[in-house]
Amino acid sequence: MTESTESRMELIGLASLALVCLLVGSPVLLGEIRGEDVTTGPFWVWLLAYLGWLGSFLLVLSEKMQKAVGVPALFVLVTIGGAGTVLLAPAAGWTPILLVFSTAIAAHVASRRTTMTLLVVNTGIVALAGAFAGGSPGSVVVGALIYGLLQSTAVWAVFSQLRTEKISERLAVANTELRTATALLAESSRSAERLRIARELHDLLGHQLTALVLELEVASRTEGQRASDHVSRARGLAKDLLGDVRVAVGELRAKPARLREALVEMTADLPHPRVKVTVEDTVEPDETRAATLIRCVQELVTNAIKHSEAENLWIHIGQNEDGEITLSAHDDGKGAELLRLGNGLTGVRERVEQLGGAVNFRPHAGFRVEAKVPTA
Repeated sequence: MTESTESRMELIGLASLALVCLLVGSPVLLGEIRGEDVTTGPFWVWLLAYLGWLGSFLLVLSEKMQKAVGVPALFVLVTIGGAGTVLLAPAAGWTPILLVFSTAIAAHVASRRTTMTLLVVNTGIVALAGAFAGGSPGSVVVGALIYGLLQSTAVWAVFSQLRTEKISERLAVANTELRTATALLAESSRSAERLRIARELHDLLGHQLTALVLELEVASRTEGQRASDHVSRARGLAKDLLGDVRVAVGELRAKPARLREALVEMTADLPHPRVKVTVEDTVEPDETRAATLIRCVQELVTNAIKHSEAENLWIHIGQNEDGEITLSAHDDGKGAELLRLGNGLTGVRERVEQLGGAVNFRPHAGFRVEAKVPTA
């Protein structure tokens, strides 16, 4: 699902929720229009309570308002508005549904204690509304139990969803760590294999070709002029071959790490956030720097999974004019007002500084990381 599709679905969900909330209050509004005695007091008092609940409920859905006002204060407003809406129109049987919405959203953004407290309070409000409407004790108890059960079901569904999201998050982190370990192990194996082949080429072919040059050198001094011409050409060819072998050995030792492939494989198929990795062709780190970059990217991905609530994470590795390898990463998550480095980000800083580099974290407007690693 694309980002635009997800945004559209979120807007549709909010619009549907607002429509349901309006429909819940419609019997009271229609009764007032028809001149019926629907509320126990002035209609404007009920309308104020209803709009107060609706406004505070929508504010709870905003993370910015949660930070500005605080979740407890918002839920006090939600509880007061909901109680007023239900108790001031006790005969309107639909209004207690608003209390179910309040408890469900509490399960998303508040603590379990706050959620369960709100569930009990709302159940008591439903019971009081039934008593004010003149219901029998049995009907009051049944009505309270029904709405208590509806709230409990909503809370259980939300808690199950949150638990599933936590499990998915832990699986994503574990999968990233496993892929990182696999990439590092594969790179270490390739480096060991390159070194072994280089040694074999040098020890076997190199020594044999050196002996051939020496033998031909001796032959050129003991044979006649005609034979000496052939031997001279053979000596030139052997020297060229020896030079080619040495060049091949040098290139094999200096073969750059498969950084791009390792990072793409490590971050592929993550459900959340979507990771987009780009590595410039000019970047050719040695094994030590490649391992450091892989580990740093792992920590940044893990940090985004756990804390950012981002939809996308962009990672770019390039090289600046000074020859330094640059690592830049940013996401579209919530960021943070105050930067607190945990073990993961502290590890990123230590790994980069150990190679003589520097790293900078910027937590505002999403989370951003800029790092530079010298190549020598």
